[in-house]
Parts: sequence; C-alpha cells; structure tokens
Amino acid sequence: MNAATPTSAPLQSAGARLAAVRHACDRAAAESGRKGGDVTLICVSKTFGSEEIAPVLEAGHRVFGENRVQEASGKWPALQERFGGVSLHLIGPLQSNKVREAVALFDVIHTLDRPSLAEALAREIDRTGRKPELFIQVNTGEEPQKAGVTPADADDFIARCRGEFGLEIIGLMCIPPVQDPPSPHFALLGKIAARNGLSRLSMGMSGDFEQAIMLGATHVRVGSAIFGSRA
Repeated sequence: MNAATPTSAPLQSAGARLAAVRHACDRAAAESGRKGGDVTLICVSKTFGSEEIAPVLEAGHRVFGENRVQEASGKWPALQERFGGVSLHLIGPLQSNKVREAVALFDVIHTLDRPSLAEALAREIDRTGRKPELFIQVNTGEEPQKAGVTPADADDFIARCRGEFGLEIIGLMCIPPVQDPPSPHFALLGKIAARNGLSRLSMGMSGDFEQAIMLGATHVRVGSAIFGSRA
C-alpha cells in the first residue's frame, strides 16, 4: 500500500499532505500491532527553502531531515530561532571535514558508515560534550555508488564503533536499491539490528514508508509526499 503522491493533488497544501502522511503512518503502525507514536516521521526538507518549510512548521511538525550540512546551516538556524523544539536529522553522506558543523547543528546523524568518520565523530563529541544520536548506514543492496557498510561487515563495524570509538549507536539506516522491492531490504536491516541489540530502524521514504513501518521502522524519511516534487 502506498500513500497518495502529492502530484495527485497539486492544490493540496503542505499541511494537508502532512496530515495525510501522518494518518498513513498511524494506520500502518496499527496494522502491525504498534502505536502511531512508535514511529518518528522525518519531513525531508532538502532542497526546499525556508518559505516552503515554514507551513509544515506552522502545522506543528518539528522533526526534519537534511542531506547536506552546508545547506542545512544556511537555513535552519533562523527557522529554529523562529520555531522552537525542532529536531534536525542528517540523512545524507557526511564528510569528515564537516563533522564539527554537523555535531553542532544536528540532533541525529543517520549516516555513520566508515571508521574514519566514527573516529572524527568520537573526537568531536569528546571535545564538545554534545552527543547527537547515531545510526549506522547499511548498504543492503551492496551498490558500489552508495554509502554504507555492507551487511557482511555490519556486525564488526557496530562492535568497533561501540568498543574502539566509544560511540553510542542507537540504530541502523538503509536506502534500498531503486529497482528492487524494498521489503527484503527492510527485513534484512531488521535482522542485523536485532542480533546487535538495536531497536531503532531508519527506513522507508515517500514511496514505501508504509511497508517499512509494517516491517519495524521506527523512523521514516518522507519528503516529496509532504513538500511536493523537487525541481
């Protein structure tokens, strides 16, 4: 089952689309024996400007995702000053030279994927005392162009982040290959998380977030179904 896409109702407001996505999240959670509150809806605001994000904030939503540190730092400080209680999630690749900015700006980082980044994050967390929540990205499709540790390497990397780098890992994230049915990838991520004692799963986007919730997602990353199509 899939939520209606924003293009099917071009005159619908962002607030109305947000309400529809929230309802779909609650329904999927209920059908899988969970509560709607068990799922965090991350509104993916990458590429959208402050004037497009403001209506979603005005509708009461406070959890947002961005792909790039530089883009987020250019628009979110002013929005956070205007609207209190915002939780900002980094859902795109993080370069090691952007770690200082990322730790200062983001509350959650979903894309920890290599030892050098783990080391840089550990160093900055120790320096500042600020501890964003951390997800490890798993490349479930083993796509060479995509970030993330392979499923075969995930257990060792999780253990290394916890032991060698002293990082508190809260969950796993994945982005299934576009050409694949997403459910097997969601199920695989859940299995890796379970055997490593991790209860949070960041998976599911505009086209498949309901399937992800049915398979245990605790965080879904939804952009176009709320903000409309990107240029």
